[in-house]
Amino acid sequence: MEGMAGTAPVRPRGSGEPQHTPGPQDPPARTEPAPPYGPADTERWVPEPDKRPGRTAFQRDRARVLHSAALRRLAGKTQVVTPGSRSYDWDASPRTRLTHSLECAQVGRELGAALGCDPDLVEAACLSHDMGHPPFGHNGEEALNEFAADCGGFEGNAQSLRLLTRLEPKRFTADPETGAPVSVGLNLTRASLDAATKYPWPRGGHPADPGSVKFGAYEDDLPVFEWLRRGAPADRKCFEAQVMDWSDDVAYSVHDFEDGLHAGHVDPNLLFAEPERSAIARVAIGRYVSADTDPQELLEALDRLMEQEWWPHGYDGSAVAQARLKDATSQLIGRFCLAAEGATREAYGTGRLTRYAAELVVPREARHECAVLKSVADLYVMQRAEQERLRAEQRIVLAELAEALLARAPDGLDPQVRAIFDAAPDDRARKRAVIDQIASLTDASARSLHARLTLRTRRTAG
Repeated sequence: MEGMAGTAPVRPRGSGEPQHTPGPQDPPARTEPAPPYGPADTERWVPEPDKRPGRTAFQRDRARVLHSAALRRLAGKTQVVTPGSRSYDWDASPRTRLTHSLECAQVGRELGAALGCDPDLVEAACLSHDMGHPPFGHNGEEALNEFAADCGGFEGNAQSLRLLTRLEPKRFTADPETGAPVSVGLNLTRASLDAATKYPWPRGGHPADPGSVKFGAYEDDLPVFEWLRRGAPADRKCFEAQVMDWSDDVAYSVHDFEDGLHAGHVDPNLLFAEPERSAIARVAIGRYVSADTDPQELLEALDRLMEQEWWPHGYDGSAVAQARLKDATSQLIGRFCLAAEGATREAYGTGRLTRYAAELVVPREARHECAVLKSVADLYVMQRAEQERLRAEQRIVLAELAEALLARAPDGLDPQVRAIFDAAPDDRARKRAVIDQIASLTDASARSLHARLTLRTRRTAG
């Protein structure tokens, strides 16, 4: 296993097991409805007392995520464009991973509450869902996955679980064998960790596609992953995780589209004609919708959106245009959330829907409308030539930084990561520690560290 001595989560002795779920043959213990969340849902990896009576377990989870350094670092990580970038046509304050996470949390909290979920639980999951993403967004994720090919790969969602349960300093427990302190991260409840798990399988464990690059846990994080998934149906996301996942889709599709108009990269009038319409469908198929989707369905979804009275048909940067664009984003978010809420209520009724009692139902039409917004932003913003040149340069920065750090480690590592590196039992675990260091960097700190290390290497070689 890819373990890290001294840092792997240690299950405390004497911890409780999930509660028995009464079956039809069991007599009811009481006449009032059972609470939607039970002791197994609020159990923590390491038991700890409440510091302030009156707060729920999920309120404590939300507060821990909100106050974490890992969440703050998202302010310096790319969402679509590099934070702090400035040009004639792009807003000087583009969305970052942090602002996206806050917007996702707002959407998820309200949608979850409308369906009967605990709002603090859903918000904690939304706030933490991107915490493991490295510098330079998905581009950085791909670069680190290549570097980590021989030690278990890299996946932003698996890294998020690692942060929540191991790397983010908050709670420690004693190793039962040595007595040494072992980090258990934020020590969130089982339900919160499960709700933040978008891909509930380890690497190679996708039920339909074992070769998928998407997974939720590295090999040496399997003990805590198996604990948080105890009692859950195999490969099935809990209801709160489904709400988080749809809120993520809604937030980034709508806001990337908004940013594209605001920057002048998207001209809504082009969406009425060819060849743009065919290009939009082509980008979406296989990436944002299944490969067998009829392109005509996507074009019909685009037409439905453009027929709405609030749809933006132009943008000139004036205050009136900004207000109209903001109204359009609000209308889109409401449209997508109400579609899911209505379809889910139609399928499951009016009661509280939590954990594994229901599935979030998102109508096909809403998914297609969301997909075409993603495709428009992809085509007109992310596929611009200058963006591809920037991504190529970013991949070089991360590849060179990774090799330089690995070559000189433990020198160059932060004190926390250096301790992990020094305690690692083998080369795979030491390389994983280096990856943990790089994944924690912001875009700016990655560039700065790369410049220092590569300059020092050139001076030494000279």
